[in-house]
Amino acid sequence: MQDGHRHDGAMFQQNIDGCLEGKIGEHGLTSSEYASWLAQMEPHLAGLKDDYRNKTLAVLRIAEEEQDVADAEAALAKLSEGAKTLVFFGTGGSSLGGETFAQFAGWGIYGVALPAQRNRPRTRFYANLDGDTLQSVLESLDLATTRFVVTSKSGGTAETLAQAIAALTAVKAAGLEAQIPKLFLGVTEPDKPGKSNGLRTLFSKFGIPLLEHHTGIGGRFSCLTNVGLIPAMARGLDARAIRAGAKSVIDALLAAESAKDFAPAVGATTAVALSKERGVGTVVMMPYADRLQRLSAWFGQLWAESLGKGGEGTTPISALGPLDQHSQLQLFMEGPHDHYLTIIRAPTEGIGPKIDPELARIAGADMLSGYAVGDIVSAQSHALPEALAQAGRPVRTIDIAKLDEKAIGALVMHFMIETILAGRLLGIDPFDQPGVELAKILTKERLAKGA
Repeated sequence: MQDGHRHDGAMFQQNIDGCLEGKIGEHGLTSSEYASWLAQMEPHLAGLKDDYRNKTLAVLRIAEEEQDVADAEAALAKLSEGAKTLVFFGTGGSSLGGETFAQFAGWGIYGVALPAQRNRPRTRFYANLDGDTLQSVLESLDLATTRFVVTSKSGGTAETLAQAIAALTAVKAAGLEAQIPKLFLGVTEPDKPGKSNGLRTLFSKFGIPLLEHHTGIGGRFSCLTNVGLIPAMARGLDARAIRAGAKSVIDALLAAESAKDFAPAVGATTAVALSKERGVGTVVMMPYADRLQRLSAWFGQLWAESLGKGGEGTTPISALGPLDQHSQLQLFMEGPHDHYLTIIRAPTEGIGPKIDPELARIAGADMLSGYAVGDIVSAQSHALPEALAQAGRPVRTIDIAKLDEKAIGALVMHFMIETILAGRLLGIDPFDQPGVELAKILTKERLAKGA
């Protein structure tokens, strides 16, 4: 019976026992069902290895590239000269990967910035287009000490172009037009004859530096390219260590003799099998660390946009422990039997303030006495999967050995490959998003009509 998988390098361990009949009863997969779906995964695992060897899937090779990191470092260093604030414009996959890494380094968690980070420019992300927000931001920023990183693979994303144009207009109005090449950096695809790229054309007119967006990796899969790594570096993370963690997953792929030996294949098989055999239509991502909250949001886009096609796919829900033990857990425990939870745990024992025994006694909370706050979180993160299993709710656990750059790099590569394999097992293309295009077309039509 499946009892978990550990990557080479022991960065994290996945365990899917809580999805099997032997652990949770009738709502779990039987041994024969699980074995059958694993067997169906085998050709897709072999196909992924072929993709690596034949260099037909760029995301599998991105961790081996070096020049793009050096180019991004140089561009970021130049952009950061005299800067107090770095503003990132981009939407969807052009932002969520960067947000994931930035938060891993403390962004968006008040009061946790390390001294070295406080000496760096502050980072802000504006992934959602909102007129009121954008106006307030541009009016409140000290534009002379603000730098803008604008990312759009196609160069034609309406939301991102609107942000870029508004920022350029504000900078010009502030009398800083001559400084524009020092205040902006663009990330977009290389120039292609016969293909328009609004961002490239616009920025070229102003002499703004441009970094090349990887042509073979886009959107939700771009977090390990310069798209995600520039924000990571802006927060002081080691981009090469992130990629080294990602490469450990690729090494595990090439070393795996069968699907059961490769953690992303096991994860993909489990999710698809639960959907098809038990009607599980919702996947919940619930890390027990503030630094991993945006990872859940990034995973939500990855899973939804990659697999929601042709009537297939399951709905991702972003959660955070212990917070959502007090908000969403009631549904997961006693609602419909259609939720599959992933609990991500990091080492927390002994971390944080210790609970004063006398104050705990006064508060009637003797059970907390003498424990560090991290001990309490650890107890919760281990008790929850057991409670879910007793309630017959499918749950897998992912235990991180050490919360560092290699670990986050390995996690994002794991989930990207898991999603790719799930798509192939479902017989769909995990890389396109045809449903999104219609809304874009209709938006442009309404604007053209003056609506």
